[in-house]
Amino acid sequence: MRIAYLTGEYPRATDTFIQREVATLRELGVDIHTFSVRRTGDEHIVGLEQQAERNNTFYILPVNPISLLSTHSQLLFSSPMRYFQALRLAWKTRQHGLRGTVYQLFYFLEAGILAEQIRQRQLIHLHNHFGDSSCTVSMLAAALGGFTYSFTMHGPYIFFEPHRWRIDEKINRALFVACISHYCRSQGMIFASTEQWQRMHIIHCGVDSGLFEIVTHQESSQRLLYVGRLAVVKGLPILLESVAILKRSHPKILLTVVGDGPDRAQLAQMVKQLELDGNVKFVGYQSQTEVRQHMQQTDIFVMSSFAEGVPVVLMEAMAAGVPVVATQIAGVSELVENGVSGYLVPPGDTASLADRIEKLLNDVQLRIVFGKAGRAKVEKEFNIYYEVARLHSVMKNYLS
Repeated sequence: MRIAYLTGEYPRATDTFIQREVATLRELGVDIHTFSVRRTGDEHIVGLEQQAERNNTFYILPVNPISLLSTHSQLLFSSPMRYFQALRLAWKTRQHGLRGTVYQLFYFLEAGILAEQIRQRQLIHLHNHFGDSSCTVSMLAAALGGFTYSFTMHGPYIFFEPHRWRIDEKINRALFVACISHYCRSQGMIFASTEQWQRMHIIHCGVDSGLFEIVTHQESSQRLLYVGRLAVVKGLPILLESVAILKRSHPKILLTVVGDGPDRAQLAQMVKQLELDGNVKFVGYQSQTEVRQHMQQTDIFVMSSFAEGVPVVLMEAMAAGVPVVATQIAGVSELVENGVSGYLVPPGDTASLADRIEKLLNDVQLRIVFGKAGRAKVEKEFNIYYEVARLHSVMKNYLS
């Protein structure tokens, strides 16, 4: 199979699961050509894996105006009916208002460049990750180029504005949809025709457990870890408030924060206000190898987010035998079993988050038990090789 893969920005430090998926599909013999709407910034190139992927990815933007005009002229004259049908689809699925119409025009122009590249490379199918703007480009490119497309639906943000992003049209036009959780699939089913439900498949994101050594838990350790984007929506103010509570009984508690984002300055200021300068360490974006090293040096992984799909970083922590404390949102409970491999707490509840963290800090045996259960769960149900093999099988069935 010769397949095109598209995302809005590839490769990003925060989307290593897509890079793993691409690499594993290639190992299974799929000839994958990666495309991205925008070029990835240097801040995301945190390892050799990202550098290699960026070097081999076609970036749609920035656009050469002459090339753009030539590409769309060729698409128009080679198949006028298909071109105008795609243009009609773009108009039909635009976001209403002047701004939405202008953005849709940009997506249509980008789709033309993508469609022409796919034609030149003789690729047979386009797969997209995420359901927002890059999926719009994919849907329009498929209409312009006369090939099929599919996409992986993650959530939860796409479900905040499903009508704006025309999830209904995207699902119904897709050859198939990969849903990362039952929760995700159920939300998509709300907008899809019942005939399309059978084309919506549960395919988890996954990790390679073999890359993670199991943590050796120490009796008196007080180390917490967060990995992810530094944004208020991730609930980090709640986590910092919890650390402030825990500091009263665990004065040497240390939270390591891996990642970066738009609210880093605000969060750093909050650390000062809560007098946590010696208890919170920001280390920025890290490579995949460095993240695994941080996993080896922690006792508890904490996720206080308000909106998630099924976070891959939780899988990574569990693969390392690290117990987790996470918010009970979206599909998280499909991964973390409360009281078995970690604790689930209500989002936004500082007291509950602090309480569950303290239970694990005070009980090394419980950390060991939860860690073993988490590792077993990931190995059985969130194994990257099993999940990509399932995706590969789905692709073959639909494309044969």
